[in-house]
Amino acid sequence: MAADRSARCADAPSSRLRPHTRRQPWILTYHSVTDPSDDPYGITVSPRRLDEQLSWLRSRGLTGVGVAELLRAEAAVRRGLVGLTFDDGYADFLGEALPVLRRHGCRATVFVLPGRPGGVNEWDPLGPRKPLLTHEDVRRVAAAGMEVGSHGLYHQDLTTLTDQELGRETRDSRALIGDLTGTLPEGFCYPYGILDRRVTAAARSAGYGYACALAPGPLLSRFALPRTHISQADRGVRLWAKDLRHGLRHGAVPGTGSRAAAPERTGGRR
Repeated sequence: MAADRSARCADAPSSRLRPHTRRQPWILTYHSVTDPSDDPYGITVSPRRLDEQLSWLRSRGLTGVGVAELLRAEAAVRRGLVGLTFDDGYADFLGEALPVLRRHGCRATVFVLPGRPGGVNEWDPLGPRKPLLTHEDVRRVAAAGMEVGSHGLYHQDLTTLTDQELGRETRDSRALIGDLTGTLPEGFCYPYGILDRRVTAAARSAGYGYACALAPGPLLSRFALPRTHISQADRGVRLWAKDLRHGLRHGAVPGTGSRAAAPERTGGRR
């Protein structure tokens, strides 16, 4: 009980803080929602912490939605929305994250790997092996009202691939998700957040309406949307600080084309 009181006190100042006035949509990046005790990359949040984070957003008048819904919203409506994304398509989304989202009246975009149905996160050399969504699970995610987007087929650094391989990761993953859900996905998410102009052009030509990065730098555009990584450590004041930082860094809505000159490659692990 004492620990709970201390935690509330630590977060208390956030109730008096106001979100930064922004034009650029705020998009949060989640990955796995389960026990975070073995988490070398800081990508796992517990269901309880997710519940606290969504409660914080809702207390500030923000509703979590998928990225396509966020981008379609008019400016006046968008001020009350925040994008929620879940990368890698972990199987724990259905059992752990989805009930929390529903409890708060939120929606999200789940970026899946249709080339690894029922597989595990083989791309992570450290940490536990976590199961991924099966094809049937992907259908269940879509049926639950969540947006399903593509994270490529196999979770590869797209900048290292040949043009043919890049085409498979972007076009083929989109077609496969369309076959699974009955709707071609609007969104793409670059594995590891790594991208360059060739990769963003491939996402555009594959037919996506937008693509998510992490820190796109000068490549900022509708096909390199910035996002804010969320971890188990993030609570009231930290969330407010991340909101403020996002607003200061990204004060304008990106256009439909890249404004980049150099460097051509940006991003990094997670």
